[in-house]
Amino acid sequence: MELRKRLDSRIVFVIIYFSALLAYIIYGLQPAGAIDYVVSSTLSIPKIDLYSDVTNLELNNRELKTPESIVGSFSNQPNKTLLIGHSTTVFQRLNELDLFDSIKYGDSDYKVVKISLIPKPKIIMRDLLKKADKDTLVLMTCAGTLLDNHDATHRLIITAVKQ
Repeated sequence: MELRKRLDSRIVFVIIYFSALLAYIIYGLQPAGAIDYVVSSTLSIPKIDLYSDVTNLELNNRELKTPESIVGSFSNQPNKTLLIGHSTTVFQRLNELDLFDSIKYGDSDYKVVKISLIPKPKIIMRDLLKKADKDTLVLMTCAGTLLDNHDATHRLIITAVKQ
């Protein structure tokens, strides 16, 4: 009788243990939920196989939070749109663009007219975002040496003008 009680309690323990383990596997090991961004446009750069949704960004404490895996868009002046993305995800091949390459943003076609690599401390956002005479895109991502804080020493800035 004593042996049967011990076996019964061990069986119950095993059942509870494996039930808890199964519940953990099913519910606890799920990937982190993706952030649902509101898509405002699309960006396409065939030369580097880039096709991405674009979401509008809000300025918060003088900062723009870059989306993890799509392009973020910000504009506060006529004819000028800043597009930002991580160099480790959506803009990982942005450095392969050359002058006069084509970019499609929404329904409009643009041509690259300027490529700059600027040290981060030298970036003046006010100048980068100032009003333009023609519809202009400014694509920006990290470049240079990667730092421990998931930042980099420079910014790659691509300027493109609507055709």
